[in-house]
Amino acid sequence: MQNVGSFIGDRGMILLDTHAILWLDAGIEITSAARDRVEEERGAGGVLISTVSAWEIGTLARKGRIRLDLEPSTWMQRFLAGAGLRCIPLSVEAALGASSLPEPLHNDPADRMLIATAREFGIPLMTRDRLIHDYAASTGTIRVIGC
Repeated sequence: MQNVGSFIGDRGMILLDTHAILWLDAGIEITSAARDRVEEERGAGGVLISTVSAWEIGTLARKGRIRLDLEPSTWMQRFLAGAGLRCIPLSVEAALGASSLPEPLHNDPADRMLIATAREFGIPLMTRDRLIHDYAASTGTIRVIGC
């Protein structure tokens, strides 16, 4: 397995929430500040996609909650082929950390794992999820970027 720590350095990086990935691919409008940040980080190879989001996208497609133009694996490979995007695995630390995040927090396992990953590496999570924004504001354990 590739060393996840090698992705994290002095340069800025962001971790995308699953809906941000879907919106970017579909061309759904995100805030201009968020779009600028994504483009800035893409130029430095600093847009991170978690394997948790791959799992969530596959699950949403299977349940019919989203429609993709390709089979989920092929769709994700196409998305990740974009410049400046890196897929990172869920670490043991983040998996365990997700189960013991400070409360209050909703029980969505994917969101918990993404929060724990962002917290582990000290990088912001780009999301529009109001519960995650509220969580970040109340606990100070992660930084978020609205999209």
